[in-house]
Amino acid sequence: MYQTGIRAYQKTDVITADSKQIVLMCYELAIGQLKKAKMHFESKEYEAKAKSLQKAMEVIHELRQALDFKLGGEVAGNLDALYHYMTNRLIDGDLRKDPKAFDEVADMLKELLSAWKEIFTSVPVHAATPVRTAAPPLSEQRPTYGSRAMVHQGLSA
Repeated sequence: MYQTGIRAYQKTDVITADSKQIVLMCYELAIGQLKKAKMHFESKEYEAKAKSLQKAMEVIHELRQALDFKLGGEVAGNLDALYHYMTNRLIDGDLRKDPKAFDEVADMLKELLSAWKEIFTSVPVHAATPVRTAAPPLSEQRPTYGSRAMVHQGLSA
């Protein structure tokens, strides 16, 4: 009963979130899944590790797919390369049974999360025109599969 209430609250939180909040939620979800993957690896729960790692990689993939290279320019290109590196590092780390890869990518995501938080809080609320970021609203691009659904699924898992 209690879990059902929490899930309903989380679903409402995701549905009502704006684009910036969705981007932040994606980073937080990926970081959380990487922490879980490392924990499962250390306790030899390899199936659970694989599921957590897959979820983290799906979020990174969504972030990468949402990049707007026209509006984001060089920043979008740099993020694309970084997301590509993260994915490859996670695959390589998993194949080599090296959980340090999970920590490395989680640390990179934490730095990006911190930077996005700073950027989002520095944008004036009363701006006349909406500001699109290098990581644009994912939910507008894929309403049925996109990050909004992914964040909701990740929170309820």
